[in-house]
Amino acid sequence: MGKIEKKTGERLEFYNFSNVTVEHLHRYALAVDFIKDKIVLDIASGEGYGSYMLSKSALSVTGVDIDQNTIKNAQSKYVKDNLNYIVGSADEIPVESKSIDVVVSFETIEHHDKHDEMFAEIKRILKPDGVLIMSSPDKKYYSDLTGQVNPFHIRELYFEEFKSLSKRFFLNTDFYYQVAYNLNSYINHVDDFEKTVIYRGDNFDLKKLTIEPVYNILIASSIQIEKVGPSIFDGIEISKKINDHIKSSMITNIKKTFSYRIGNFLIYPFFLIKRVIKK
Repeated sequence: MGKIEKKTGERLEFYNFSNVTVEHLHRYALAVDFIKDKIVLDIASGEGYGSYMLSKSALSVTGVDIDQNTIKNAQSKYVKDNLNYIVGSADEIPVESKSIDVVVSFETIEHHDKHDEMFAEIKRILKPDGVLIMSSPDKKYYSDLTGQVNPFHIRELYFEEFKSLSKRFFLNTDFYYQVAYNLNSYINHVDDFEKTVIYRGDNFDLKKLTIEPVYNILIASSIQIEKVGPSIFDGIEISKKINDHIKSSMITNIKKTFSYRIGNFLIYPFFLIKRVIKK
């Protein structure tokens, strides 16, 4: 495994398990249905885990990221014959025109303000029948209603802005909403999303919640594209990793305590005697 880049919080790193992890995994899972035996470009590939997942089905995958250290880390951490990583920016992608079947870009566009340039570049590198799959946090639900301020976001978009931008570059566009609850992610078409009912409560009280999206997802192409059905990502595996991480951290912290060290010092000679006797 290569050197891990410095933690900044700007990119998802796969040891920070949370709803964000599940949301990213669900988006890549959604993209898998579009990439079988295709040439794929992953813009802002970050740590590289998403590009690696896609490479299991795609003909080839290229991950692009603006940070040189991030690319070096991905090249050493996620290795596959049909997978490579290159340095490049979203508005200047170092790829030949009309050479890509599918472009994926998840949680990228809000990190810069060159949105038109990014879409123009994506349109340039896509084949005439190519497909774009992109996600972006909805400014209304991600920031306005929560008061959350992400220091790495340069320009977030409201849904209508995202929709208008997309339609300027692609003839066919389809939009989906995404939200995660308790390590489970839900994606559905914008027309059907609010029909879903979420209940919460216990044996004393039940509540019916109004479902609100946090992320907007675009599937776009110059050709007709089929509507994608609703999907759920089950976060049970991530939950297990979180529990394992908590247990490991607790054990590490216990071993650092003074009482543990004293106890270990007193007991250790008995282990040595026991080992000698066994011999």
